[in-house]
Amino acid sequence: MRIDKALSLLASDYTRSHIQTLLENGSVTVNGKSVSKSFKLTPGDEIVFAPPEPTMPDIQPENIPLDIVYEDGDLLVVNKPRGMVVHPAPGNYDGTLVNALMYHCKDNLSGINGVIRPGIVHRIDKDTSGLLIVAKNDFSHEKLAFQIKEHSFKRQYMAVVHGSFKDESGVVDAPIGRSPNDRKKMCVTQKNSRNALSRYEVVERFDGFTLLRVTLETGRTHQIRVHMSYIGHPVAGDPVYGPKNGIKKLNGQCLHAGLIGFNHPRDGKYMEFESELPDYFTGFLKTLKKI
Repeated sequence: MRIDKALSLLASDYTRSHIQTLLENGSVTVNGKSVSKSFKLTPGDEIVFAPPEPTMPDIQPENIPLDIVYEDGDLLVVNKPRGMVVHPAPGNYDGTLVNALMYHCKDNLSGINGVIRPGIVHRIDKDTSGLLIVAKNDFSHEKLAFQIKEHSFKRQYMAVVHGSFKDESGVVDAPIGRSPNDRKKMCVTQKNSRNALSRYEVVERFDGFTLLRVTLETGRTHQIRVHMSYIGHPVAGDPVYGPKNGIKKLNGQCLHAGLIGFNHPRDGKYMEFESELPDYFTGFLKTLKKI
């Protein structure tokens, strides 16, 4: 196998074109020597992959209004609006939730995820609205991250999906990994994947659509969107995993993180918060015919 193809499988966070650039820059060696992107590997070859540390942009605090549902000395629960990016990334270094948090919290944010994602314990997509938790210190971050890892952190979403369901509830237990055909997409796959489990229940039925409550047992990238598409019920308005002739007026997926529950990192007390469905969500529901 060519070295660039092999590395694109082994280092799935990097695109093949990026890996080819790193090969040209000498950031990859095979058996101690720099090689070209077309170099053919043989059994027993030792690959050293040492990409340079990315240059971190200077992330600035911004006075952006936040819908804070709860706050204390250890954490915040924020109701993120649709359209807001959670943390800076190429092409989005301002106007993000992190920029707003840096202004509101000053230096009181955990540093575990680095300067790009201070305080961010878990994420939701740009066009997904709803609740997420932010850690103000490393102690809280570690405690909360452990709960997510051990599946004791409760996360429920409301979603409008295409089609109707025979049963009132169900489980999607299917591993998710990066798509081999499009590195920007995720998919259900057995290769280079991680286990993913979503539970869903029918809340209300409409002509051609169903309102679901989805509980995450794991938290993979785009998990609900990928799982719903996988079982033939893509999220309404999803421009990536939905039908090509999707609902353009929604301007993104009809998905809302409506409930989170966790044990407070300091005293262990269980806390639970809910967020009402936003206007874009309820407005779309009003256009649907109940059955």
